[in-house]
Amino acid sequence: MTIRFGPAGIPLSCKGRTLKDGIEDIHALQLDAMEVQLLRPMREINEDLALIKELGEELDVALMVHAPYYMDFLGEEEYVKRSIKNVLWSSEIAVQLGASMVVTHIGMYHDMDEKEALEGAIKNIRLIRDKLKRGGLDIRIGIETSGRQKVFGSLEEVLQINKRVKGTLPVLSVGNLHSREGGNLREVEDFDDLFESVMKVTGEGSFYIHFSGVEHSDGDKVMSTPIKKGDLRFDPLAESMLNHPEWDFTVISESPLLEHDAVYMKLILERILLRKRQKEERAKAKE
Repeated sequence: MTIRFGPAGIPLSCKGRTLKDGIEDIHALQLDAMEVQLLRPMREINEDLALIKELGEELDVALMVHAPYYMDFLGEEEYVKRSIKNVLWSSEIAVQLGASMVVTHIGMYHDMDEKEALEGAIKNIRLIRDKLKRGGLDIRIGIETSGRQKVFGSLEEVLQINKRVKGTLPVLSVGNLHSREGGNLREVEDFDDLFESVMKVTGEGSFYIHFSGVEHSDGDKVMSTPIKKGDLRFDPLAESMLNHPEWDFTVISESPLLEHDAVYMKLILERILLRKRQKEERAKAKE
């Protein structure tokens, strides 16, 4: 089992605002993952990407890339083309960084029904996948679950894309899933069921997770919050992960307390693991 933790972007406490500084600070915090945020479409990155890749490998900080947040794969043709272009550009950056995945949203349904939206999303993600293959870019596309009823990305929709488009994986934004389903992720068993449903489609014991606290209302996410706030707790997720030593997990903090809550999640998991081991030792002693 490997469980990695890290922030979505350069740590807030990082004095330098470069990727190099961010990776070094993440390592100093004893974290081992980072999701590089490409917030501005097609913006030139004035860093040596080969050097960043080498540094990440040397410090064992796994890198992923998030494409620009505004995506519209189901809207007007102009916006669809722009979204495709942005994911392709992000994928080129990801490959140069040695990242394992490029993450994207799909966008709003607009006036499509769910079936039509699913077919449109599959068509455009498959187009991107094929362009990447023809360009010799070996990178997987992560499809993120959404937290609003008007935005494509229920768990079922994301898994349908994963089922029908090879080279894609689900990005489980737990706060979004919790919000969209009215606050349904509360117990260890809820997370067990979530992971099992993903395994049935991907067949891979490797999960990529976004986590933060969340405020939600009527099936919609209102905002991300620090982990200690809201009705979404990290403890049952940590227990579920530890119940499956045959699987690997990467957990990315999207909390407003970015790296602080990444460290906090790691601490929670370590405390739960310690309690489990102590319990097992007491049971053995009684025998």
